[in-house]
Amino acid sequence: MLADMKIIRFVFLFFITGVSIAISATVLFGPDWRTADRSSAGIAPDPSELSDAVVQVYAARAFNWRSLFAVHTWLATKTRGASEYHVYQVVGWRKWNGLPVVVREKDIPDRNWFGNPPTILRELKGADAEAIISSIESAVASYPYPDTYHIWPGPNSNTFVAHIGRSVPQLQLDLPPTAIGKDFMTRNRFIDTTPSGHGFQFSFFGIFGGLVSAVEGIEINILSLNFGLGYTPDTIWPLRLRLPFFGIITLSSASRPERLTHNIYTQTTWKCSH
Repeated sequence: MLADMKIIRFVFLFFITGVSIAISATVLFGPDWRTADRSSAGIAPDPSELSDAVVQVYAARAFNWRSLFAVHTWLATKTRGASEYHVYQVVGWRKWNGLPVVVREKDIPDRNWFGNPPTILRELKGADAEAIISSIESAVASYPYPDTYHIWPGPNSNTFVAHIGRSVPQLQLDLPPTAIGKDFMTRNRFIDTTPSGHGFQFSFFGIFGGLVSAVEGIEINILSLNFGLGYTPDTIWPLRLRLPFFGIITLSSASRPERLTHNIYTQTTWKCSH
């Protein structure tokens, strides 16, 4: 079984790399990771100006060629009155140095991910944030793959964040379809709640499966490429298309589409004029 998984993983990564090169011949020659931008994006509340507790979930396009089809996700928390944030994430290349891939450290929460700007996927402040920080800590400690990392189909950085989402349903975390690895199960082998904690999901090692959720909507996973349809909470319209490579595309009306805003890496909004 392990040998078969290695063959499948190699074929998939070979295919995706080929597609990446076909789409952009320069994508493999991105910035040197040692000099790539890791500064703050300026979107996290300044602890010196906000004493309330904060929980944030971020996504940014993955480094180099992987950026064409995947995002890297991570969490940041700040307790009430704290002067610093704690950042939680999985960093794959730590494995090659014999280090645990799970990182928990005091750090700038909204760093650019090696040149790619982050987007906030979920944010809680005040009492709502304070109430779940200890649960997040427990979920981090319970992650079953602290020393294991595979780009595809997981476990990886998105598997880690999805594990926290499932363990802390108060987050109502909606990971985009570009968060490859989110469908790799960590608590049960094939059936579990969705990463939002508000639905059910079947997944065969993150390679094939599907989910139905009040938060994510409906999604089908084929070789970790996710296709689905969601909706805005509390309303049926606007609908949200969930697509590989592009992420979440929101359709805000039923007529002619006019592209508006948002980061195509995770979410794009289309407004339709009447």
